[in-house]
Amino acid sequence: MDKRPAAINIIWLGMILIATVTAAYTGTMDEVTKASFDSAKAAVTLAISLIGPMALWLGLMKVAEDGGLLTIIARCLKPVMTRLFPDVPPEHPAMSAMIMNMAANALGLGNAATPMGIKAMQELDALSTRRGTATNAMCLFLAINTSSVTLLPLGVITVRAAANASHPAAILLPSILATAVSTTVAIIAAKFMEKSEPVQALSRDSRLSDKEQKSTQDDTTMEKLSSRLFSVGPAGRVFVWAAIIAFMAASLARLVQHPPESLFSLDSVNALSSWLIPVLICLFLVFGFMRGVPVYESMTEGAKEGFNTAVKIIPYMVAIFVAIGMLRASGAMDIFIRLLAPLTGLIGMPPEALAMALMRPLSGSGAFGIMSEIVSSAPDSYLSYLVSVMQGSTETTFYVLAVYFGSVGIRQTRHALPAALCADAAGILASVWISRLFY
Repeated sequence: MDKRPAAINIIWLGMILIATVTAAYTGTMDEVTKASFDSAKAAVTLAISLIGPMALWLGLMKVAEDGGLLTIIARCLKPVMTRLFPDVPPEHPAMSAMIMNMAANALGLGNAATPMGIKAMQELDALSTRRGTATNAMCLFLAINTSSVTLLPLGVITVRAAANASHPAAILLPSILATAVSTTVAIIAAKFMEKSEPVQALSRDSRLSDKEQKSTQDDTTMEKLSSRLFSVGPAGRVFVWAAIIAFMAASLARLVQHPPESLFSLDSVNALSSWLIPVLICLFLVFGFMRGVPVYESMTEGAKEGFNTAVKIIPYMVAIFVAIGMLRASGAMDIFIRLLAPLTGLIGMPPEALAMALMRPLSGSGAFGIMSEIVSSAPDSYLSYLVSVMQGSTETTFYVLAVYFGSVGIRQTRHALPAALCADAAGILASVWISRLFY
């Protein structure tokens, strides 16, 4: 049995040791001590704040799963996903959950993406033959998540608009291009690294549960699906169609009363973002209702799972947050920036942007704070433009790793972290080159 420590163990211990040694040299031991307690508290607070969103979205996922929606979505994207994840059966709930997670990330629905991602990781763990060890599918899924497949970086655009930037949404296309590069690198890196660490996999048929096999037999054709779609009786159909008509009428009235200045204006994009969540909730519930699912009971059953999951990830979040907090408070981050400043000039990155590049994989709130500060001080500068693209096209790698792997008790992360860091590096480099091209 391989007893080598996982990469996350070495990196986490290294962060703690570097922070302590640096604090001893810079005389910031008091700050580091305070940061360790504050970070642990912040981790628990954040985990508790996730209980609500996780309960909500895992409950909705349960409704969608019971109604067969996840299976339908998985079939639509089956050609691509089966090539990326050959070890996952096309009809398995893990496939659908991964698709829903990626779709939520692409639309900038972070609160919805995390519970869906955790659900996907739990389903992938059910397929694993080695508990506590990440499978190839888990590593690839996490690498894709950390590459930040984002089409609408609405948070960054909002910050730029609040700072009175001349063109707040100008970073939209560069962010899409940069995240496309990082996602491509994530897939290539994960696929390349998995070949050096083969893991035994179950056969395709043996990984299908009785429920999934029954779902496959019941839904062999789209015609049969259509015949079952309206199985709630005349009263149910009248109720649903009345709600749909009322929604369309209210939406049209709102549009007439408050027409947007432009279809692609910031107000229109923000309005679309605010509508996505309620519409998705309604779609899940209406679909489940039309398929004869007891939506309230199914929703509450899935919400229980979300509550338990949010509590389960607390130890992993505490460990990561403490290491990051100590590293920042010790001054080690500032020292890294000064040491690496000569290298940033070789790739055209301003030294001031290095803090953002180093912080982004470690702390989402810290990186967002750095970005907001730079944008507020000089909203139309190249530095502001660059850090905005970085924020919109990269992800908080260690947070995602801690939450997703922590939700299923993964300790041997294998090549997940190296592949994710390759994607981070590619995203940062792409942000620099693309920003210089578009600015």
